[in-house]
Amino acid sequence: MSLIKQLWIAIALVMTIAFGGSLLVSVLSARHYLEQQLQVKNIDNATSLALSLSQLDKDPVTIDLQISAQFDAGHYRFIRIQSPNGAVLAERVFKGALEGAPSWFVSLIPIHAEPGRAQVLDGWKQFGTLTLASHDQYVYKSLWQGMIELLVWFLVGSISLGLAGTLAIRSITRPLRQVVEQADAIAKRQFVTIAEPRTPEMRSMTRALNDMVGRLKAMFADEAARLESLRRRINHDSLTGVGTREFFMSNLRETLDGEQAAPSGSLALVALADLIELNARLGHRRVDEVLQSFGQLLTRYAEGQAGSSVGRLRGSEFAIVIPGDDSPAQVAKCLNDLLAHEWLPTIDSKPLDMFHVGVVPFHRGDSIGDLLTRLEQMLAQARSKGPNQWQALESVMPRLTLPAERWRKLLTDAAAGEALSLAFFPVRDGGGQKVLHQEAVLRMRPVGSEVMITAGEFLPMAAHLGMTAPIDLAMIRLALEHLKHTEGDLAVNLSIETVTDFHFRNQLILLLQSVPSMCGRLLFEVPEYGVFRQFDAFRDLARSLKQLGCRVGIEYFGQHLVDSDKLSALGLDYIKLNPALLGDLDDNPGNQELVKGICGLAHALGIQVIALGVQNAKQLPLLVSLGVDGATGPGLA
Repeated sequence: MSLIKQLWIAIALVMTIAFGGSLLVSVLSARHYLEQQLQVKNIDNATSLALSLSQLDKDPVTIDLQISAQFDAGHYRFIRIQSPNGAVLAERVFKGALEGAPSWFVSLIPIHAEPGRAQVLDGWKQFGTLTLASHDQYVYKSLWQGMIELLVWFLVGSISLGLAGTLAIRSITRPLRQVVEQADAIAKRQFVTIAEPRTPEMRSMTRALNDMVGRLKAMFADEAARLESLRRRINHDSLTGVGTREFFMSNLRETLDGEQAAPSGSLALVALADLIELNARLGHRRVDEVLQSFGQLLTRYAEGQAGSSVGRLRGSEFAIVIPGDDSPAQVAKCLNDLLAHEWLPTIDSKPLDMFHVGVVPFHRGDSIGDLLTRLEQMLAQARSKGPNQWQALESVMPRLTLPAERWRKLLTDAAAGEALSLAFFPVRDGGGQKVLHQEAVLRMRPVGSEVMITAGEFLPMAAHLGMTAPIDLAMIRLALEHLKHTEGDLAVNLSIETVTDFHFRNQLILLLQSVPSMCGRLLFEVPEYGVFRQFDAFRDLARSLKQLGCRVGIEYFGQHLVDSDKLSALGLDYIKLNPALLGDLDDNPGNQELVKGICGLAHALGIQVIALGVQNAKQLPLLVSLGVDGATGPGLA
């Protein structure tokens, strides 16, 4: 029971006791006083009437008229004259109903006032005895009105005191509520600090909790920095900072096979001049500086292209995968101009021939071996053209090429109609038997077409046209409809462009509020690169979803470990590891240590870890030993 409720109960109890006591004392005191006044009135009126009757003729009519006149004017219960022998000579008695107070009140508080008595004389002889009693209904009326007024004042006082106490308690307990909210946030794996209150007792408690949160944040930040350093040491070239060959090939494999990846793009190979000759010309230290600036330039170029990655395949060969619609020729020319105008001028006494660029197109499902073979051919042709030249293989047209307006109509119709559907992939536990949840992946079949288009093919265009919100909302409706007819939980992927759309967020909240029983079975996940790009928007959406009972996660996790300390503010339920971290995991002790460290950090925050893109069920025992809680991928379908 809350303090405010307890306060109201205490006030009601205290005021009831006080009212009862005050009422008892007040009524009894008033009754005693009024009884005395009534008795004095009876005596005075009896004496006055007896004296008046003594002076009149004693015929019955005169006596009766005098008594009647007195009775009608004085509000009496009765007036009676009895002879000395006890016979009633004249009498008037009130026969009306009691007014001014309820009968139960009259029976509860009886009034006892002695009637007034006086002798009526006839000359020097006693004519009779006059007895009268004033009516006590006005006494009861006065007592009843006094009790009602007292009750009203006690009620007004109780309510006023209760409201004042409520405001006081709210003011006093506001710091306590903040502490409770902070403790609840910690229980939900959200580490927040609050302002210290002025109350000394609360200030010390708040300071202790804030210190604990600060230490936890520092611990997670240190661990995240350690893991980021480990990740870069394992998967990135120590000199140039770009990805190692193994890491790049894992990324390329995921790009060609992954469900969410773009359907096509370009693969570039940039080869520097012979490093032995460069060392002889420029010196070892200067060559290292040249390679560092070269790697930084390529990394900056890749960061400007969504989904791109760069790796060092050999000592002087660097590859870049660039998903998207740019033609290989555009990519090759852009890279060539970038190197020629921003990198070459930084080299003193540079040789004539410094680099060559070859670019080929790729499509989902292409063979890595065939791509690399064609890439080597393009590089050879670039070398044959002369120093610092490029060569590109023109792209084969993708299977669905439409103008923007046609895409817009296609996507609008899909969001409003039945062109969208879901494909489901199981996410299994570490044993590979139990299904933790299903992952829903969006598909589109345009009206009149037999071709099923994957999300990776139409979502980039939806993002370009600003139409991800209606597509994602339609997907969530499909997911809810699926949950109505099946058991288990379902995860859906949100585009980062959708996360930043406040109109979509309002529609989503209203939709989920209409089906509260299904919120606990629905999981939402967003790619890592989008989360840290729009962190505030994702954090707000995650909090709104979790308040409704939904679970929230991040997929393709592991490339921004330096920002992992921010996870403490999200209250995530799970993360899905980037498949690039799992490539050749059996033979890569460094990545094993990295995955184990990520699992330890996640588990400390109460976050479940799921391996994404598992190619073979034989990997499960190793993943479980590293701390992974579940897995999904082609090898577990």
